[in-house]
Amino acid sequence: MRRKTAVVMGGAGFLGSHLCDKLIENDLNVVCIDNLITGNLKNIEHLFGNEKFKFVNHDITNFIHVPGDVDYILHFASPASPIDYLKLPIQTLKVGSLGTHKALGLAKEKKARFLLASTSEVYGDPEIHPQPEEYWGNVNPVGPRGVYDEAKRFAEAMTMAYQRYHGIETRIVRIFNTYGPRMRLNDGRALPAFVSQALSGQDITVFGDGSQTRSFCYVSDLIDGIYRLLLSDEKEPTNIGNPSEITIKEFAEEVIALTDSTSKLSFVELPEDDPKVRQPNIDKARRTLGWEPKVSREVGLKITIDYFKKELNLT
Repeated sequence: MRRKTAVVMGGAGFLGSHLCDKLIENDLNVVCIDNLITGNLKNIEHLFGNEKFKFVNHDITNFIHVPGDVDYILHFASPASPIDYLKLPIQTLKVGSLGTHKALGLAKEKKARFLLASTSEVYGDPEIHPQPEEYWGNVNPVGPRGVYDEAKRFAEAMTMAYQRYHGIETRIVRIFNTYGPRMRLNDGRALPAFVSQALSGQDITVFGDGSQTRSFCYVSDLIDGIYRLLLSDEKEPTNIGNPSEITIKEFAEEVIALTDSTSKLSFVELPEDDPKVRQPNIDKARRTLGWEPKVSREVGLKITIDYFKKELNLT
């Protein structure tokens, strides 16, 4: 019996690399495509030499060729942290538009099921809380964050167009804040910034007054939800995230406590269009996928802090 093949675009990134692991664990061949703009070979080097794994250094905004049969295509290629997409605005827009078009073209050619990694950022600074999939969002298309938000909104529209017009099997996951090993220390997101500052004894930088909220999902929970969605019959966008909401100030204080740090909080100006709240409504994922997060924030943070300690040579 032929082993199924999955193509993971952006597979050398934080989430993409964990997804490669999950697919290989479930006995799939994996072709990982990444141009390494924000991905890192270190995230996938443990897979080199595995007969089920192949890495291709390629920019998916150009024509994509994958020989042989392909059963699944998972599009995770995009700068995903504010520091990345603000530094790479054109590349972010191109991978969300041209890259999605090329990836869907490959899915059409191969008659493969396509899964798009979208984001909770499609909801913008939400006026409905928590955010259900039916909410259309409150996004500033011309603000600095618009390059990421609108790239993903376009990618969702393109994905649904290919589903309706070409009959492609498509899935869309809206990913909420996720953390865990393989995050970059300098990617600009709250968790790696807080942990690295706490471990080095620096003041922890909190934007605004820290009252804005986020909901953090541990990476293994997220990947499990995505895998279930890939194999499901759900064709509409689906939220995957942890509904346990916390303020950024409280989150920083948790990191200080778990790292036994002497760091203090340092408050700076809130970035433009920074969402005030973020919490997924996961009723749909519970109902259609039988999924909900299992790893508590304390347990997940301890594992992630240990990872960063090794990265900083503190162990």
